[in-house]
Amino acid sequence: MKNQFARTLFNSTGGYAALALRIPVGLILAAHGAQKLFGWFGGYGLEGTGQWMASIGLEPGYAMALLAGSAEFLGGIALFLGLLTRPAAVVSAFTMLVAIFSVHLSNGLFLTNNGYEYALALFAITTALAIQGAGRLSVDRLLQSQFFQGRQ
Repeated sequence: MKNQFARTLFNSTGGYAALALRIPVGLILAAHGAQKLFGWFGGYGLEGTGQWMASIGLEPGYAMALLAGSAEFLGGIALFLGLLTRPAAVVSAFTMLVAIFSVHLSNGLFLTNNGYEYALALFAITTALAIQGAGRLSVDRLLQSQFFQGRQ
């Protein structure tokens, strides 16, 4: 049972195309998380992001900022590397759903009006990665080949 779970976790039906999804989305998510957590790249850090989240009804704001920032930063790094891709993608997809419904939906589709199109694109990509896995060029693939080579 334990081996089957690990095989499912690290297995991938994605080929090389998963890399084309993982790298840019991983970088984007990690950068957005760094804004929330550390105030990098013009972000407000945990304190400022927490205040903003509380102002839109996501309470407690500081904890929500920590959760969202960690999901984006750590999830983004994991996606970039292709390490534990499926769990990272699921957490990232859920984070995008929260962003869509709590911030962007009321503004319509288009990004120019702070709409949900960008978050929806990130949701679609992370959902695809959760379904197909990391692909051929990934740490997941390396771990799978090291731990399960020749085992049934």
